[in-house]
Amino acid sequence: MFRAYHLKWCFTMIGILAIGTLLMRPGFFSTHNWIQYFVHLLSISTSILSCWFIQGYFKKRTFAGYTTYATSIISIICGIVASFAVGSTLTFFIPERYFFPENHLGYGYVDLVRRLIGSFFLSMACYISYNNLDTNDKLQQTKLENEQFKQAHLRAQLISLQQQISPHFLFNSLSTLKTIATDADTKNFVVQLAHVYRYLLNFNDRQVSRLSEELAFIRSYLYILHQRFESALDIHINVPEQYLNYQIPPLSLQLLVENAIKHNALSPDRPLTISIKVDYQLQLVVSNNFRPKKVPVESTGLGLQNINDRFRLLFNKEIRVEKNNEAFTVILPLVANERDHN
Repeated sequence: MFRAYHLKWCFTMIGILAIGTLLMRPGFFSTHNWIQYFVHLLSISTSILSCWFIQGYFKKRTFAGYTTYATSIISIICGIVASFAVGSTLTFFIPERYFFPENHLGYGYVDLVRRLIGSFFLSMACYISYNNLDTNDKLQQTKLENEQFKQAHLRAQLISLQQQISPHFLFNSLSTLKTIATDADTKNFVVQLAHVYRYLLNFNDRQVSRLSEELAFIRSYLYILHQRFESALDIHINVPEQYLNYQIPPLSLQLLVENAIKHNALSPDRPLTISIKVDYQLQLVVSNNFRPKKVPVESTGLGLQNINDRFRLLFNKEIRVEKNNEAFTVILPLVANERDHN
């Protein structure tokens, strides 16, 4: 909690205000009533701590239906109320002789106004200080995550390069095979395989893809899968045209389809059904009927984690996974354009 609420800076602020206000007191060096010093420090400490923790509470929580501006105003008002209440409580319980004469405020109109003004400035000081510290932390975290993403992307590129054996030679060979193939089915298969391979070759050159590109790739990928599984695999894609320019990380759909086939049983009598659609909340929903294999395949969860990490780092959004006895569903947020991500 000490680090999470920036308490080091809170205590620094308490020390600066306590010492600063004492040094500005007339007759500071001639006063030797240590109880007054203690009450002075107690008053400043409790007021600042109450305002500080209120700012921490509002910063670390999300309040549905409230804008950031509204939340900030509410946090400042709560800080004023807390500081005012602390000051009034100390005045009520601690005898007047234990306060420095200029610090003791009664309950008259002028005293209440002075206490309210002091509470306002104290709450504002805590808000500004905490907000600056929190913003700086978020900037540092964003820089760290971006650097981690760059390193992960470079590692993925290196692994991809290590695994590719003369990729252009293979791609050219596919083009040649399409030319010499005699029947239409073989030619179509080679064309779809070439589409898949071209997309995979370009994968390392980009961090985001338009949904239209992902769907074109996944249709070629599914064509190849259909030749293998035939009627045991049933795919439904329902994405209206107005959503095709939205963006997702490349190969997200391929990973989800591959994951569904890997962990579920397929047969012509009981086919695996995979649905890809956009819901009313502008989310891409990929679901499949849940038909676990008799001998379960060990799952590391790295595929879903990879997708979630890329959404979080690129768009500051998270995917959602829903699972029951009937279906397994992954919900991907759609992003309007590249300016929306970090």
